[in-house]
Amino acid sequence: MTSSAAQLSAHAKWPNVPACYEWLSLDRRGDWRLQGERVTHRGLIEFMNRQYAGDESGRWFVQNGPQRVYVDLAATPWIFHRDGAAFVAHTGAPAGEIRTVLIDGDGSLYLDAALGIGLLDDRDLAAFFEECRPHDEVSLLRLMAGNGGEIRWQGLPLQYIAADRLAQRYAYLKQPRP
Repeated sequence: MTSSAAQLSAHAKWPNVPACYEWLSLDRRGDWRLQGERVTHRGLIEFMNRQYAGDESGRWFVQNGPQRVYVDLAATPWIFHRDGAAFVAHTGAPAGEIRTVLIDGDGSLYLDAALGIGLLDDRDLAAFFEECRPHDEVSLLRLMAGNGGEIRWQGLPLQYIAADRLAQRYAYLKQPRP
């Protein structure tokens, strides 16, 4: 039975299963959390990674049979990690082509990739900044303050964005509610 066929079958058996909110979250390092506790069970993590998706309203969820478990996002729908020269999402999906690199006032880096908008895991920041030109602290601080500056990564300019504008610009909800 295919995944969509199984989903239809589950909906037929349990047509009125309510959606679940405020139970599941995704932290800034790409770890799943159930009611604040980090999920460590490999099978559960793999299941959630496979069932993770977004809807037309910008809400992200894990599909659990007939039920959608909506995800509170600490930052963005995707959390990217470096894998050699490429980037992969917390789910293992390739990020694809990087179109835009954004930085906020706290020094968080966001990659607008073919997969979607994602926060770069803070453990990969130092190596990322080493690849930037110039990579001096003064230029970086000016850019983080929103005062211009020209820093490039692989030819792409880092662009300043206020962190509170990110969700609106990329049309996602950090905390979906009924």
